[in-house]
Amino acid sequence: MGTLTISCAAIARNYKQIQDMAGADCAAAAVVKANAYGLGVAPVATALQKAGADRFFIATLAEALELRTIVGAKPDIYMLHGFEEAGCDLYKAEAITPVLNSVHEIESYAAFAARGESLLPAIIHIDTGMNRLGLKQQDLEKAASKLGGIDLRYVMSHFACADEKNHPMNDVQYKAFKTAAEMFPGARKTLANSAGIFRSPDYHFDMIRPGMSLYGLNPKPEAENPMDPVIELAVEVLQVKDAAGGEVCGYNATHRFEKEQRLAIVSMGYADGFPRSLSNTGALYWKGHKCPLRGRVSMDLTTVDLSAVPENDLPGSGDMLEVIGPSQSADDLAAAAGTIGYEILTSLSRRYQRIYKN
Repeated sequence: MGTLTISCAAIARNYKQIQDMAGADCAAAAVVKANAYGLGVAPVATALQKAGADRFFIATLAEALELRTIVGAKPDIYMLHGFEEAGCDLYKAEAITPVLNSVHEIESYAAFAARGESLLPAIIHIDTGMNRLGLKQQDLEKAASKLGGIDLRYVMSHFACADEKNHPMNDVQYKAFKTAAEMFPGARKTLANSAGIFRSPDYHFDMIRPGMSLYGLNPKPEAENPMDPVIELAVEVLQVKDAAGGEVCGYNATHRFEKEQRLAIVSMGYADGFPRSLSNTGALYWKGHKCPLRGRVSMDLTTVDLSAVPENDLPGSGDMLEVIGPSQSADDLAAAAGTIGYEILTSLSRRYQRIYKN
């Protein structure tokens, strides 16, 4: 078994820090898509709301409907994946504001508004070079002519490279966004994700959209993390055993011991969101001592080497080794796995016992 401890107080502190950076004239929305980045949307959104958040971004209609039951009727909920005609009545009934990503979506949403004879709120998404969702430059004039019945709250875009200091794409997108937004006079603007918030106050405009930074990931990878850590993950030792020199470990015998080694077998594997790419490269920690992984990470089990642990302080069955915590952040673990902290958080297993603090 593993224990995942989540500090709602740290999430609230991170939100307040970012809210202070935004200033009085800029709103700070909270991105809680993907079950609040894997940490649990109900406790996380509740903590954020108590900290002052009254605007939330999610990805899908199902996420929006779930979030509405959590935060109540007052907060704004923005849905990034656009307008789904099949569930059109739910947008109005549950006060969900779609982010419209194409001329077709704008036309469909305007037609829906006309049927109800009322203005309906929306955000328009402009693609400034990332080539994901959003209107291309050549679509803007047509889009601006199709807004009858739509209360355009914001125009938005999204940085592709803000996590890289001085990447030229950041300035390219910033300038492209300012120019494109002129096609929608009177609409407020939102551009900055977590990394963009910390790059320049010029990127803040009228609303910022922190996501990963709320959950303790580093929005400035080249510098010390300015955010409070949010999670700790520990997993149970199932067995301690000795392997003789010349013996091998794990599937496909990818590690051979040169000498006798003391090992711990822990209750965690790739079914728990612990990446298989950490095989023979990652590490867990026992009281600050680094315990390298040996052999392949399997579905439910991982083997670590206890050679660095003093003989009189070895863990035993039932003890808990640190996966994420004071010795190793989620970003550290992600780097060792060749991925990003987002993937580590959103992959956290339902098997872990979750403890919400504060």
